[in-house]
Amino acid sequence: MMAKLSEADLVLNPDGSVYHLHLRPEHLCPLVIAVGDQDRVERVSRHFDKVDTRIHKREFVSHIGELNGKRIMAVSSGIGTDNIDILMNELDALANIDLDQRLEKTVKQELEIVRIGTSGALHEEIPLGAELASSHGFGLDTLMSFYALEMSSEEKVIVEDVRHQLNLPFQPYLSTAGAQLLEKIAGGDMWRGATLTAPGFYAPQGRKLRLQPAISNMLDQLGAYRKGDFRFTNFEMETAAYYGFGRLMGHQTLSINAIIANRSKGTFASDPVKIVDQLIVKVLERFA
Repeated sequence: MMAKLSEADLVLNPDGSVYHLHLRPEHLCPLVIAVGDQDRVERVSRHFDKVDTRIHKREFVSHIGELNGKRIMAVSSGIGTDNIDILMNELDALANIDLDQRLEKTVKQELEIVRIGTSGALHEEIPLGAELASSHGFGLDTLMSFYALEMSSEEKVIVEDVRHQLNLPFQPYLSTAGAQLLEKIAGGDMWRGATLTAPGFYAPQGRKLRLQPAISNMLDQLGAYRKGDFRFTNFEMETAAYYGFGRLMGHQTLSINAIIANRSKGTFASDPVKIVDQLIVKVLERFA
């Protein structure tokens, strides 16, 4: 018999909503578009046929409505894998836990969760304005050390290669996109690649302002890494967590990146908002 979840483990608000997202089960949609920036939620939902619910708590903004007769939600996560830990666990709780009884459901619901975000390319040939679907997410953070994420033998080899190459004092991790979503959304007109997820924007992504990074030449080392056809293509701060939780929870997850920087060239897009908005339209059209 399944154990009942305690009030300290499954924290609910007085209205029965999950603690951080402030959503109740009736708000959940089978398709979730996740963005980091709160302001980007409206830039997604303005393309819905209608929006009937808007909820805002902390950095989590949710717009819920319909697109071409299908229920759809746009939600902001904030920046970083720590926020994805909250977002994915609470979305999954809405789908797969009876909140009234505090019991895991026997029949599970599979969600489709698509991150639309910004990223910096590692290689000169990936241009500003490119659209990149992440086939893999490599976590340069410790989040999955707290979960029992299983990796294939090939994934473990890559993880150990990078760990030793960068002399990391922790265990990184590697997971993959939901195969169905990748084929459905990426099509043949998007770049595909392995995305590095960093726990910060500056030194964890090889940037230097006043402070000297502890890992020298990190960009060059990661950009040069090859294991057969596998190579790293871009940096951002959430993808690997989505993919780790997608594998653990049984949800289809996909990260689509608007390339607004090229780290190899040291360039940055002059109009990143336009690039992201074009990507939003394309992703929604492919669902519609």
